[in-house]
Amino acid sequence: MPTETTAPHRRARVAVTLAFLVHGLVGTAWVARIPQIKQELGLGEGALGVALLGAPLGVFFAVRVAGRAVARWGSRATSLATGAGGALALVPLGFAWDLPSLTGALFLLGMGLGMMDVAMNAQGVAVERAYERPIMSGLHGSYSVGTLLAALVGAGAAQAGVPVPAHLSAMAGVLAAVLLLGCRGMLGPAADATPGPARGGTAGAGRAARVSRWTLPLLGVIGLCSFVGEGAMADWSAVYLREDLGTAPGTAGLGFAGCAVAMTVGRLAGDRVVHRFGPVRVLRAGSLVGSLGLGLGLLAHHPVAAVAGFTLFGLGIAVVAPVTFSAAGNLPGVPAATGIGRVTAVGYLGLLGGPPVIGFVAEGLGLPWALAVPAVLAGAIVALAGATATADR
Repeated sequence: MPTETTAPHRRARVAVTLAFLVHGLVGTAWVARIPQIKQELGLGEGALGVALLGAPLGVFFAVRVAGRAVARWGSRATSLATGAGGALALVPLGFAWDLPSLTGALFLLGMGLGMMDVAMNAQGVAVERAYERPIMSGLHGSYSVGTLLAALVGAGAAQAGVPVPAHLSAMAGVLAAVLLLGCRGMLGPAADATPGPARGGTAGAGRAARVSRWTLPLLGVIGLCSFVGEGAMADWSAVYLREDLGTAPGTAGLGFAGCAVAMTVGRLAGDRVVHRFGPVRVLRAGSLVGSLGLGLGLLAHHPVAAVAGFTLFGLGIAVVAPVTFSAAGNLPGVPAATGIGRVTAVGYLGLLGGPPVIGFVAEGLGLPWALAVPAVLAGAIVALAGATATADR
């Protein structure tokens, strides 16, 4: 019987898919309420910017210790505990009364999400090994679906006039319960074993260690290149469409919407493509499409072309993160959580630091030139994609 048809592996795949979905829901649950929180706390743009640093700081510290937590308690227990903690952090976030309390709540949220991010990706790698074929892209697709669902729920709650504390407290309780009850089927600590060289004895182990030493930093750079683009699309695409191309406010949001939907579709379909053509070829082709699509869309200087360019960019880089995490989790001699944690730490530097860098470049050269930076970085992924060969199934 093929391994993917066994009941424990099927349950584990459903459980870890649900964990990714919950992660997306928790991280985005409060986003639609930011304007109301800002107004109720009397925060200016600068103060809100300070508060928003809480979550990335929490993530930064979390991913640096997540590997040790997984090594001690396993990816299942760490995913459940930190995910539930992140969900429950929505409660103090909803009841925040001033800038320090809001920043502290976001720090706790970032800590929970950062720890869960590493642990659930390590669990995903373990389930992927059991299936002996790619599944990581679909898992990240469920995360993307979670972010879209959370945005819709938040917008609906705001439209209905639901108080922020009630909305976020309800989300916290529901999501923590869903995670703890629905994700217990994940694989136990034995599945988190460190991969080793298939053959060659001591010599093979030495070669594996050398490969891991140079491959892991390259995977981190690939993640950084991808995450800079994701952050830039989220923070700057609407500004470009509105201020540089003169579109209506509603139309300006279509740039990121197109990118996000294309990325979700690409991830949900990505496992079959990666399984058929291999991770290296898929990353090279996809990143090339993303780079050229965004670059040509910017050169055309037209709203339709720009939205098409943002959409192609999202589609092109859709599988970069899942393939990169899979590769990091399968490096010989490196525990999955350790490899994923290091790649995540570097990648998040791009996600968090990329948008400000885009702003600085835009200040000096203009936003079209600044948005060309993600296109160039996507082109760099084409050259670096060979480092993901360990994700091949």
